[in-house]
Amino acid sequence: MIIIENEVLKIEVATKGAELQSILNTVTGIEYLWNGNPAFWAKRSPVLFPIIGSLKKNTYYYQGKSFQLPRHGFARDMEFQVEKQSPKEVTMLLRSNAETKTNYPFDFEFRIRYQVRGDELSTEYLVSNTGQGMLIFSVGGHPAFRLPLTADTKFEDYYLKFEENENLSRWPISGEGLIQLEPIQVLQDTNRLNLKKSLFYQDALVFKYPASSEISLISGKTPHGILFQMGEFPFLGIWSSKDADFICIEPWCGIADSVNSDQQLKHKEGMEKTAPGKVFGRQWRVKVF
Repeated sequence: MIIIENEVLKIEVATKGAELQSILNTVTGIEYLWNGNPAFWAKRSPVLFPIIGSLKKNTYYYQGKSFQLPRHGFARDMEFQVEKQSPKEVTMLLRSNAETKTNYPFDFEFRIRYQVRGDELSTEYLVSNTGQGMLIFSVGGHPAFRLPLTADTKFEDYYLKFEENENLSRWPISGEGLIQLEPIQVLQDTNRLNLKKSLFYQDALVFKYPASSEISLISGKTPHGILFQMGEFPFLGIWSSKDADFICIEPWCGIADSVNSDQQLKHKEGMEKTAPGKVFGRQWRVKVF
């Protein structure tokens, strides 16, 4: 287990998937990250690369050939190496290899940099194109925050407060994990989404292009919560496993296939494209209180 820490935060990271395992405020003793209880969901903060969500029939086509990738890609299940580490920062690295190229025929270096500054954890994704052609990919986060955060509160005491008033519709997910064609209004000229476990009985709330870049997870019954800064990610997922005590706030560059997808990778909604020798970067941050 890799540990980085400062006077406020102690962060634990596993080499498998470069996945966060703990976000502990050592001053208050509050653990902010979900514990990975397999009765509900065994992961804590998987990294999504090189796709997000599901492919139609788990298959995509590129240059006339078919390839298969599992939901959310392969990075979350692979071993990363520690490229650089200091007391307050660590950079993890995954390189393309014969295994990845079996079903993702691109050359890449994927770095994840975690850094603590005061009461804030920064997570940065850096995707380098080490090949000769255009690199096509999605990347995103899936951090699960423990809810309730304190013993004297419950899940339903919390709400999400968006930085801006939002008019957002969710894009429902089919039984095959695909984005359906008719959105459903969730937020109408408001910055508040009250949380209840039944919100997620039909999978995640998937939003496209929210106006806000900051979202607070707060309650009127405790001073403790988080400020989530999603930066330049264009898509947002909000999710919890059925009746579980956590909430995922997921910043995405990319999205699942739609039910009418033609399965061509170059047509897939939200895919990023990076030229040879170039580096694509995105960052999300979480401030705890």
